[in-house]
Amino acid sequence: MKNLHNKQLLLLTLATILISTSGSLGRFIDLPTPLIIWSRGVLGAIFLFLFCKYKKLNIKLKSKEDLPTIILGGVLLTAHWLTYFYALKLSNVALGMLSMFTFPVITALLEPFFTKTKLNPVHIILAFIVLLGIYILAPDFSFENTHLKGILFGVLSAFCYALRNLILKRHVHKYEGSVLMMQQTFIASVILLPTLFFLDSSNMPSQLPYLIILGLVTTAIGHSLFISSLKHFSVSTASIIGSSQPVFGIIIAFIFLNERPALNTFIGGSLILATVIIESIRSKKD
Repeated sequence: MKNLHNKQLLLLTLATILISTSGSLGRFIDLPTPLIIWSRGVLGAIFLFLFCKYKKLNIKLKSKEDLPTIILGGVLLTAHWLTYFYALKLSNVALGMLSMFTFPVITALLEPFFTKTKLNPVHIILAFIVLLGIYILAPDFSFENTHLKGILFGVLSAFCYALRNLILKRHVHKYEGSVLMMQQTFIASVILLPTLFFLDSSNMPSQLPYLIILGLVTTAIGHSLFISSLKHFSVSTASIIGSSQPVFGIIIAFIFLNERPALNTFIGGSLILATVIIESIRSKKD
């Protein structure tokens, strides 16, 4: 049991690192945001479909009653990705990721309305510590520049992400994580298909290698691992542990984009990592 918990915790951490690459990729890829998300959905769906076939996973719906919530989850995922990438484009990796990471607070507050789980005071305390860390991490901004817009898009992205995770929670014991993510990415690609006819896609060939990384590493592998973790952890637990994504994202942005973190980044990041360690120990005891 102990080894199983440690293995699942390791996989959740790996998922967190892989998903955190989205910050730098979102800033770096030189395409309109809807086209980036459409490409992410198409490539993610293809990679996941091939993986499901290789693993001989059943990709068919097990019940027609599952269709509305799976579609709603796909719509929310699309909205989450769009608003998140707009947040990255309008601000920077640190601010875009950190504003989106208000989602553990939102998740902890919403989860009792979706499951039989009672509102856990520990989750509330840890969530507000994460929020304090995010507040310290966030750089100063003026209401006259785009940073405020980036933060608002980030918070909206967080709300969509929290709702999507809570809705999918009911399906994780019926479907494999890769199957659910394949369905979600396919829905996203269908929703955004019309953008191909209205936005400039001439730069797409040169950006294809980075789009492939986004579709395969960040989306197909990272998100599948995260969804699978919901079989072993509550949504709040997975969300709070996943709150280390901004820390990993800032490190990646420093290495590849030369976005240098300030002292407040280290202070806020330390608070976030502290909640990750506390929640890991607490979930193990549960």
